[in-house]
Amino acid sequence: MKNITLLGATGSIGLQTIDVIKEHPEQFNLYAIAFGKNVDKATEIIEAFKPKKVVVQDEQTRRELSIHTDQLTILVGKEGMEEVSADPETDVLVNAVMGSVGLGATLTAIKHKKQIAIANKETLVTAGHLVMEAAKHYGVDLLPVDSEHSAIFQSLNGESRKDINKIILTASGGSFRDKTREQLKGVTVADALNHPNWSMGAKITIDSATMMNKGLEVIEAHWLFDIPYDKIEVIQHKESIIHSMVEYADKSIIAQLGTPDMRVPIQYALTYPNRLPLSASKSLDLVELSTLHFAKMDMDRFPCLAFAYHAGEKGGSLPTVLNAANEAAVDLFLREKITFLEIEDVIEQAMTSHKIIENPDLDTINAIDAETRKKLYEKY
Repeated sequence: MKNITLLGATGSIGLQTIDVIKEHPEQFNLYAIAFGKNVDKATEIIEAFKPKKVVVQDEQTRRELSIHTDQLTILVGKEGMEEVSADPETDVLVNAVMGSVGLGATLTAIKHKKQIAIANKETLVTAGHLVMEAAKHYGVDLLPVDSEHSAIFQSLNGESRKDINKIILTASGGSFRDKTREQLKGVTVADALNHPNWSMGAKITIDSATMMNKGLEVIEAHWLFDIPYDKIEVIQHKESIIHSMVEYADKSIIAQLGTPDMRVPIQYALTYPNRLPLSASKSLDLVELSTLHFAKMDMDRFPCLAFAYHAGEKGGSLPTVLNAANEAAVDLFLREKITFLEIEDVIEQAMTSHKIIENPDLDTINAIDAETRKKLYEKY
């Protein structure tokens, strides 16, 4: 029995993680959860699974939750997430929070040698050098939950890393994949949130529409698999059936395929190196599917992807600025303070005005992250 501590429990990945735990009660116990402000959904989870500890975003949410339950340890904020991540009873940390807020918990879990299933890509984008250095020092593996990185991880099983020719990340293209730049003028928040393949949270769905999500995944792949950026390729694949691929020195390509269902990579991260049945997931019928489509990724059409490659290659503190500016820009768009196309402008301006700091420590990263957001919110 593995004790699972789940950060981001009421989000899309969190709820699908709970589906996996629910299907295998003999394998997993939900020991602790962290969530933002969705008290109603969190209360349902608490009543169903009886976790020992709960972390909430702020004091107001703690007071609201305590009305529903008084026999529960309720912690608050980043410090609370770090406490449950270090808890001796935690066997596996599933980090599914959105944004750089998940960084401290990941580093804490690494130091306490927890098994980590990571769906919080911003942690590696913001501070990949610190996270991977700590993981190596403490002998901890980061097991990817993103469908693309799980596919790469599975395609690398049993193979030598020195034989990798390139990694190929597949991208659905998001909500606006068939629209021109001109047609993007005036699109609404509702339009952007209508993803054709995946059911995801608001932030990641907007990132998919701008292609920033894929850009963040490029940086994440660089750190997870120790691969240079010129060996990471992104191609458009509308069906989201091939989740990603690895090409080897002999030009053989190994790919992982499956229906678009995040519960599959989530469960694999929890059970690795073993596999369990997943009755809720649908089998892939290749005959019924019949055809798969692929297209070259147009960097002019999706400049956010180009921004991410540039930030990753420059390194230092620039990926921190990229991520912070993107999080702020997406939030501004969701609150209708800026237009969809202005997301790109906000990110580019923040990156252009930043003076790169090489090898930033954690305090520097946090300071740059906060300052980037502050400037943007003051401006818009």
